[in-house]
Formats: sequence, C-alpha cells, structure tokens
Amino acid sequence: MVPEYRNRFHTRLMRSITTNLSLALCLCPGPLHAAQIQVIALTNGKATLVINTAKPRTLSAGEVSPEGVRLLSASSEAAVVEFEGKRRTLPLGTNYREGPSTSAAGAVGRSVVIAADTQGHFLVTGMLNSAASVRFLVDTGASLVSISADDARRAGINYLAGQRALTQTASGVTSVYRVKLDTVKIGDIVLHNVDAAVHTSGQLPIGLLGMSFLNRMEMRRDGAALTLTRRY
Repeated sequence: MVPEYRNRFHTRLMRSITTNLSLALCLCPGPLHAAQIQVIALTNGKATLVINTAKPRTLSAGEVSPEGVRLLSASSEAAVVEFEGKRRTLPLGTNYREGPSTSAAGAVGRSVVIAADTQGHFLVTGMLNSAASVRFLVDTGASLVSISADDARRAGINYLAGQRALTQTASGVTSVYRVKLDTVKIGDIVLHNVDAAVHTSGQLPIGLLGMSFLNRMEMRRDGAALTLTRRY
C-alpha cells in the first residue's frame, strides 16, 4: 500500500474505532442506583430493608448492601443509612423513594413488603387521613379496616356521625361505627375513600388492615415476607 494512502486509511480507521468506542460507552448501562429503600423490621444494631425490588435483606451496623446502601446504626424506632454520600434517618415502615412523585393513577403497581414477626403475624405502620400513624395487623378475616376510637380521634374522624352497627370479634359481639377514611397510606400505597369500622369498646389494641383495603391489592407471600401490590 502506498504510504500516503496507508496513513489516510489508518487515520480513518482510528476515527471509526474512537467513534464506535464512545458510542458503546454511552450505551452501556452504568451501575444501578437504589431508588427505593423500605424499612420493614428494626432491632438494636440491625435493620431489614427492601431495596428496589430485591428480597428483604438484614444488615448489621456498618454493613453495605450490594446496591451500595450502608447501615450506619439502627434502633427499635429508626435506621440511619448512607447512600451516594447522603445520610438519611428512616423510621420503621418508611418507604423512601428518590426522584419525583407520581400521580395517583401512576401509583398502580406500587408495592410494599411486610416482614412477619416472631409469631408469624404481619404488622405494618400506616397513616390515616395524613394525620395519624396507626400500627396495623394484616387481617384477611376482617371485612373492613378497623381502628379504635382513639385512632379515629387522632385522625380527625367524627365517627359518631357514622352508621352504628354490631360486629362479631374474638371477644364477642361489639358495637362499631362505620365510616369512610379519606386516605389510608401504607408505604407508598395510598388508597382513598376506604370503608372502615371504628371500635368504641376499647377491645382493639391494634388496627386491623382488613379486606376493604386488601381487596385492592395483589398479595404474595415469600417465606417471612408478604408483598402487597396495588391493583387499581
């Protein structure tokens, strides 16, 4: 090959290789960054987290998950994590999501993972009417979301204006008031106009997350983890 043409060919070849290499680097996916961190269980020095769509993972203080989430400390109330150089304090039940929030229509398909306690019960902290935090037991045997009169008052619900009815409980027949809850929030899942029963007898130490909420969920159990995914 004549030296002049050889040099031109070499120059064009190197430009082509550089261009294709740059394009390949742009198309190759970078490291995955966690966009969602959910706290489903806490003890002193340990936290069970669901990061993105991975299975629940228990970290001890100082440990780092494969997604790059470091647990700095944990108590029975909150976990302190570090991710991408930022420190965040996440209480039990928090479903921390990075990025802009979506509309209510876009919330379909959102999930929350609930870990079983030592007795196999699924307990989760929810929010009523954006005003009151309530601890719930997932109960497929309860027709309605059930809360105590104290919970109703904290959520600003005038339950005495609701319809009075009788219901069968483990302790016998008791009177309740049927009401509509403006919102019930569990993790990132928010439902509106949820039927509920307010118990006034004082025999409801914990709220019941009943079928008026659960029938709008797809429920999947994987060992000690229960995943609720909003269907509509």
